[in-house]
Amino acid sequence: MNKENYIGILTSGGDASGMNAAIRAVTRSAIYNGFKVKGIYRGYEGLIAGEVKELTTEDVSNIIQRGGTILKTARSKEFTTEEGRRKAYEVMKKEHIETLIIIGGDGSLTGARTFAEEYEDITCIGLPGTIDNDLWGTDMTIGYDTALNTIVECVDKIRDTATSHERIFFVEVMGRDAGFLAQNSAIASGAEAAIIPEDQTDVDQLETFISRGFRKTKNSSIVIVSESPKDGGAMHYAERVRKEYPQYDVRVSILGHLQRGGSPSAGDRILASRLGEAAIQALLEDQRNIMIGIRNDEIVYVPISEAIKKDKPINKDLIRVLNELSI
Repeated sequence: MNKENYIGILTSGGDASGMNAAIRAVTRSAIYNGFKVKGIYRGYEGLIAGEVKELTTEDVSNIIQRGGTILKTARSKEFTTEEGRRKAYEVMKKEHIETLIIIGGDGSLTGARTFAEEYEDITCIGLPGTIDNDLWGTDMTIGYDTALNTIVECVDKIRDTATSHERIFFVEVMGRDAGFLAQNSAIASGAEAAIIPEDQTDVDQLETFISRGFRKTKNSSIVIVSESPKDGGAMHYAERVRKEYPQYDVRVSILGHLQRGGSPSAGDRILASRLGEAAIQALLEDQRNIMIGIRNDEIVYVPISEAIKKDKPINKDLIRVLNELSI
């Protein structure tokens, strides 16, 4: 990369705690290695609109501990069109931005791949930033650990009420296409079951859960449910219990957007810092159109096309662990 040009950095899609740590790492590592950096505000939408500002090391001071993203974020319909991407390309040329570092999830990286395919003189580097932890090629994504800890903290509080009132609580968490948050928060909080997209619960499984746990040994239960537009999520299962097992007192807690916020955990701060620094190392190695990931605690380069095309499998051993420990 020509060091007379700039590296552009943006955050796109849903926010995730640790994005600011990644912005800080990219900016400072770039400057340390002789590059200049411009921050792009409001994701691809801001790129199209030309909302661009040069970043200094001082601009990213005192942000590592903050949730959200100082660059703001947005979902851009215009960037999904050829005309929108052409506008974005023209802004990059005007601002002398040669490389684009995108912090976001599946949709954000899909946009990056299309952009890089259309304009071959642009280099795109992706950093996995999503609380869902659903990007293939990396063990962890930025924001996942913080969201997981937030869920566990909430479920601990809900259990106090569930136990006091002898209730079944269905707690809905994010992850409509991936059950990592639900499965692992269920294990960490001692929940009785997790209903996840990868292991869809049918009538028999719900019956098995109630007969095994609630009827025999427990006077309260917590079930973690991944949000699902297909079957209605936690509300759907609560209604089924009300109809099929009316003797039980059922409640629903939908945690919603509080899962996204909060000061990032130490794990997310370290992960984001390592991935951000690795993005600059990748540029120094002339890598193009890759996502920076982490596997077995080692930095890896994953082609963006693979990261967004392949489904990340959940470890089925986790399902067995929860089943055995929830008796």
